[in-house]
Amino acid sequence: MMGMPIIVDIPGDEHAGLIEQVFAGFAEVDARFSPYRGDSELSALNAGRVRPEELSAEMAEVLDIAQKMRQVSGGYFDVRRPDGDLDPSGVVKGWAILRAAQHIAAAGVGDFYVDAGGDIQTGGHDATGKDWVIGIRNPFAASEIVKALRPKGHGVATSGNYVRGNHIYDPHNPGEAISAIVSLTVIGPDVLEADLYATAAFAMGRRGIHFIEAVPDLEGYVIHPDGTALQTSGFRSFVVQ
Repeated sequence: MMGMPIIVDIPGDEHAGLIEQVFAGFAEVDARFSPYRGDSELSALNAGRVRPEELSAEMAEVLDIAQKMRQVSGGYFDVRRPDGDLDPSGVVKGWAILRAAQHIAAAGVGDFYVDAGGDIQTGGHDATGKDWVIGIRNPFAASEIVKALRPKGHGVATSGNYVRGNHIYDPHNPGEAISAIVSLTVIGPDVLEADLYATAAFAMGRRGIHFIEAVPDLEGYVIHPDGTALQTSGFRSFVVQ
């Protein structure tokens, strides 16, 4: 769904209906925001069939988030493609995951795990009553992890071009592939913020991790092409020892 694997884990046998509601919500997001569906609101906007003042509240919210992030990042986060079309996928994934988590919490459920394409929001504990533990994938060996994390209710997002190719680019140099880093993981107060900043920081290349270091309440971990890594000063507090 949404072109990526989605996992929803809510401990207990009584939550099947809630999980179905969450997946229905992801389906609605895909129907509205997919750049690959001719019947989506996004496609209608790009084709001029929908005027800006006619946008749904959801589309308006996502585009507003994108514009604010563009300003915060100095233009490194930009949802307008080189061909002029809008593609807010860099907002939509984290926004949809957070929306799903909020729906679960509103149902009175505190223990959950929502993962869409490797971006994750957790709450509470797993089925054993322990903190959720997640892994950062080794970009050079997909079956391995390089770090295990306890997010403790925070959001975690990883950006990189090693799975989907060069889908993230530097808007200031759109024709130049990002080669200085291969993977950048961000831990934030929630998955939307983590996803936004991971995308922007990856587009910055080698200096992206320093951008994350300078933002309060964010931590990051970057992997370079030679296999070396660099982490922000507070990242270790989330690492499983």
